[in-house]
Amino acid sequence: MATIYSFKKGVVEQVDGGVVNEYPLQLVVNGREMATLIASPHDLRFLVAGFLRLQGFVSSVDDFLALAICQDFGAASVTIRGELPERLKPVLTSGCGTGITFNMPKPEKKAGPSRVHAPETIFALMQQLAVKSEGYKNHGGMHSAGVGSETLLLHAEDIGRHNTIDRIAGEALLKGISLAGTILVTSGRVSTELVAKASLLGIDVIASRTSPTDMAVKMAEDAGITLVGYVRADSFKVYTHPEALSMGGDDRIAGVTGVILAGGASSRMGSNKALLPHKGGRFIESIYRELSELFTEVILVTNTPEQYQFLPCRKVPDLYVGMGALAGIHAGLAQANNPSVFTVACDMPHLDPGLIRHIVSRRGDCDLVLPMSEHGFEPLHALYNKSALTAMEACLEEGKRRIVSILPQLKVNEVPASEVARFDPRFDSFSNINTPQEYYELRNNDKARSEGAIPAANETAHKAQA
Repeated sequence: MATIYSFKKGVVEQVDGGVVNEYPLQLVVNGREMATLIASPHDLRFLVAGFLRLQGFVSSVDDFLALAICQDFGAASVTIRGELPERLKPVLTSGCGTGITFNMPKPEKKAGPSRVHAPETIFALMQQLAVKSEGYKNHGGMHSAGVGSETLLLHAEDIGRHNTIDRIAGEALLKGISLAGTILVTSGRVSTELVAKASLLGIDVIASRTSPTDMAVKMAEDAGITLVGYVRADSFKVYTHPEALSMGGDDRIAGVTGVILAGGASSRMGSNKALLPHKGGRFIESIYRELSELFTEVILVTNTPEQYQFLPCRKVPDLYVGMGALAGIHAGLAQANNPSVFTVACDMPHLDPGLIRHIVSRRGDCDLVLPMSEHGFEPLHALYNKSALTAMEACLEEGKRRIVSILPQLKVNEVPASEVARFDPRFDSFSNINTPQEYYELRNNDKARSEGAIPAANETAHKAQA
């Protein structure tokens, strides 16, 4: 304890209080003195492991051959696989007391966060972090950070805010904990090095009690990270990727229109398959209900609107009549009130909201977000930005009906089958109903599910490639 004098309302009195510890740690790697880390003196193995991980010198626990900390002499001796670069060029960062790095981390570029998070989760995690921040409560002068989804998985305190995320990265590495898709909450200012490090760890959201820098905002936008600042008891500010937060009590996706394509001839079915009984109503009604829960605007592309008067949504016609599914997508995109549309066919019985949200989250700076299955591209279950209209119209004017004809002219963000499979392992989302036999099998499977039976496999046919 230290003797401290308190001045308050003109009165000076002596009080007891603690002072935060500042601890220099000399880091030696493969026999070479690399740096002296200025940090708090606890859990130094996590700090060292995280520092080396985020500098790119190690990527797994197996890369460490030895890691020893001598607390009495302020020394860390580490042996790692491979050799260090011949020349290490230090870079001074904006960390507290001026941080140091050798390889400025480069963020992973992605279109957006991997999932939608509730604002209540951010408030809860920040509150949990405050409860766990013993150092700050005791004597101040400490930064804190934590990561979690519903509850905190890991947390750290240090005199340097950049050290807190290094500590978290190191603990996660040594304990085999994945931080992909988590929320990082921090007490300190958000700078570029913090965003870059969070990106390398796969973090979805960074939330701070204070503000981000302008360069951090730009980096977070490019890295697909939702950046939140000025978190208080019941408020915060969002700087990037607000679509990853279900705000305002309505978690529907902003800026995107759901488009149902109902232009098929249903020749193999023998009747309009969109009107077949399904889930207590008509097939297209169940599709509409699912999209209306995801998007604030849903429109139906049809040249026979009188058949769908029961649907409480806007109906729009093809602008290029008789030109197939490409013309339907074009019509929906051209007449939507939002800058992007997510399209589905009117006979897709197994839409997956999580997959749809993931596809939409990747829209970023592209013309088309195109998922893939084991069969190839799935253009009828995809997101289109209005920047794709010019290419669509050029192909339609030339009489090209196939959706794939527009791909060479577009900037396409492909969602590989392996990524889709995380949400929909059997790719059921892309299946549709074309024949009476497929319809009867769907009805039988629905009945089996309702009775508790588990169908052996997906019986619905995969749609033909557009």
